[in-house]
Amino acid sequence: MKKSLLLLVSVGLSLNIYAQDKIKAEECFKKADYKCAEEQYSKLAEKEQIQKFQSEYYNNLGTVQRRLGKTALAFKSYESALKTNPLSAPVYANIASLHSQKGNKAKALEYIEKGLQIDDKNPDFYLTRSKIYDSQGKKDLAIKDLNQILTFAPDNVFAKTGLANLKKNSGDLEGALKDYNQLIAEKPESLLYNGRADVYLKMKKHKEALTDINKAISIDAKFSQSYVTKALILFDTAKPKEACENLEKAVVLGYEKAILADYYSKCTKK
Repeated sequence: MKKSLLLLVSVGLSLNIYAQDKIKAEECFKKADYKCAEEQYSKLAEKEQIQKFQSEYYNNLGTVQRRLGKTALAFKSYESALKTNPLSAPVYANIASLHSQKGNKAKALEYIEKGLQIDDKNPDFYLTRSKIYDSQGKKDLAIKDLNQILTFAPDNVFAKTGLANLKKNSGDLEGALKDYNQLIAEKPESLLYNGRADVYLKMKKHKEALTDINKAISIDAKFSQSYVTKALILFDTAKPKEACENLEKAVVLGYEKAILADYYSKCTKK
C-alpha cells in the first residue's frame, strides 16, 4: 500500500512539474522571450511520450526557432513534428510557409497539396498559396484562394486583408484604401491599421501613414510587422536612424532578420 501511495505521489509530482514546464513555455512565447521558449519547448518535446502532443511541441519549437532566425533548426523541428504525427495539418502549413519564405515555391506548393488532403478548411494553406500565386503573377488564382477561405470562414480577417493587398499590389490603391476603411469601421485591429498605413505609404501620404501605424502599435505593441511598416515610412521620410531602431524592435519581437536584409543595408554602421 505504501509503495502504491508513493508511486501515485511520484506520478502526481511529475505531472505537476510537466504542467509547469508547459505553462512556462507558453508564457515565454507570449512575452516574445523566444530563447526561453525554445529551451522549454525543446525539453517538453524530448520528454513527451504521447506522439500527438510531442508533435505539437516540436511544431511550436520550430516556430520559435523561426522567430529566432534559426531556419535550419526550424526545418528539423517541423520535420520531427511531422514524423511523430504525419496527419498534423498545422505542421504542413508551417513547413509550406517556411519553404515559401525561403524562396522554394515548388516545395511549398507540394506541402500545401498534402496538407489540404488532411484538412481542406485550414485557412493557412490558402493564405500561403495565394501569396505564392500573387508572386507568380497568377492574380486570378490568388483571389480564388482567398475567396475560398471566406466560404467556410467568412470573418477571416487575413483573407479580407489579402484581397485588399492584392488590389494594392496591382496598383489599385484607391480600391485597397476603400477596403481597409470598411474593415477598420467594422473591427479596428492592429493588423488593419498596419495594412492601411502601408497603403497610405504607397500613396505617399506620410502623415496619414504614420498616424495609422502608431495606432496599430498602440493597439498591439507586440505585432512585429507594424515596426517594419513604421521603419519603411521613416526611411521614406529621410529618418534612417529612427527607421533602423524600429527594425531592431521588429527583430526583437520575432521578425526574421534575414528577410529585412535589404532594409538593414540602409542602416548606418556603428
